[in-house]
Formats: sequence, C-alpha cells, structure tokens
Amino acid sequence: MLLRTILAATTAATVLLVPAAAQAAAAEPAAPSTTATVATAAERAAAAADPVIVVGGLSGISIAYEPIAARLRADGYRVSIFQLPNLGLGDIRESARALSSYVDRLRAATGAARVDLVGHSEGGLVSRWYVKYLGGAATVDQYVSLGSPQYGTYVANLVAVLGLGSCAGVIACQQMTIGSSFLADLNAGDDTPGPVRWATVRTWQDELVRPVDNALLADGATNILVQAWCPLRVVGHLGLVLDGTTYTAVRQVLAGAPVQPNCFAV
Repeated sequence: MLLRTILAATTAATVLLVPAAAQAAAAEPAAPSTTATVATAAERAAAAADPVIVVGGLSGISIAYEPIAARLRADGYRVSIFQLPNLGLGDIRESARALSSYVDRLRAATGAARVDLVGHSEGGLVSRWYVKYLGGAATVDQYVSLGSPQYGTYVANLVAVLGLGSCAGVIACQQMTIGSSFLADLNAGDDTPGPVRWATVRTWQDELVRPVDNALLADGATNILVQAWCPLRVVGHLGLVLDGTTYTAVRQVLAGAPVQPNCFAV
C-alpha cells in the first residue's frame, strides 16, 4: 500500500508504495463521460470468464484491496487478492515467482485457462515480470496496472538517498528507482509481449509516481489518464483502488468494452 512517510527512510520499517514514470504512448480523449455506473450485459458476460487476481502493492495488506475486489464481485467477477510476500519489501522477481505459483493453483482450482491481473503500484511490476519472464503470457488474458512505476519513480530515488543510499535496505524500493538494473531488464524490448491485452491507469495527483507518465506503457497498450476524461476528478495513489471513476475504467477494460469512464461514479 502507500508509503506516505518516507522521512523515516533510515529504518527498515519504512514502507514504500511507489509507482510512476515513463515514456509517452497513445493519445487519450478528453471529454467527460456519462456512462451508467451499473455493469452492462456485455460486461457481466465478460465477468463470467476469467478469474481476476488483484495484485497488491508494497506494504499493501490484502484487506486494503477489498474495496475494488468487492466492486468486481458485485459485477459478477470471480476475484481473489494476492498479497505480495513479505509485503513486497523483497526482490520483485521473487514476488513474481510467488505470483506464478499462485496463478497455477488458482487455475487448477477453478479450471480456468487464463486469468486477468489488476496490479496496484508495485503489483503492476510484479505482474509484468511474471508475464514477460515467467510464462505468464500463456496464462494471462488481461493486464491492468493502477499507478505502477513502469519506468521508475523519483520518489524511490529520493528514498534511496535518504535511506543511506540504499532505500534503507528495501530491495523493492531500490528496484523502483529510475535507472535501476531491474527496470532496465523489465523494459528491454517490447513493453507489451505476447497475446495479453495491456492497459494502464494513472492519475495526475499520484503523490508516489513521479513523473506521472512513468506509469504508462508503450507498444500498443491502452493508457488511461483519469483526468483526460474527468478533469476535475481528484484521485491519489491509494485512491486508484478506491475511486469509482477509476473502477468504471477497469471494468470496461476487463470487459473489452470501449473505455468511457463515468466521471460521477462514487
């Protein structure tokens, strides 16, 4: 979850939920939408297909993701929450291996061929590493990241400096710094490999993803800026898993429907 208190970076207990930065991709529409808040018949039909795994972020305990999970369940999705091992403080690659095992168990239990991943913050990086390097391209249908630092965040760089030059020993924080070797590996080649349908959601008010556009992906991903549709909507980093407008965009992406976020959803 969020780590708003980075001033205590000299202690190993400092928790960082950073996401953010990157390069531009597709143009985004700028008109507010009046789409209904209830799921359409097509969206409900889509819900009957792939199970959805909400992948938590750094320091994100599973209960913190119940709001978005509950919305998805109400719209007919089979939803589970994957809490990162050690709350995501360790190596992101190890968290991705744990996610891979979790997906295998879930598919065996449900009989599903594929799953959809909705990753918040670090969870988006964990999910992306799984897809790109651990065989997830064969098991993931849709990927949606919410405020994930696809190309790093200056917040992590700041914490690295304050944390004795090493993020106070928090490996995931080191990996989310702009220019890290981990991100160089993750972003080598195609941003969106395989048949997976890729989407990102970001917000101008993200206090942990700086610059904000580091949260988007190139190579054909659907990149959604909340304020491109709803200029007056204020959504912070944690708000991406709580906000009604953001949820309508996530639901539309999962359903393969045109993206028209409802600016008045609660």
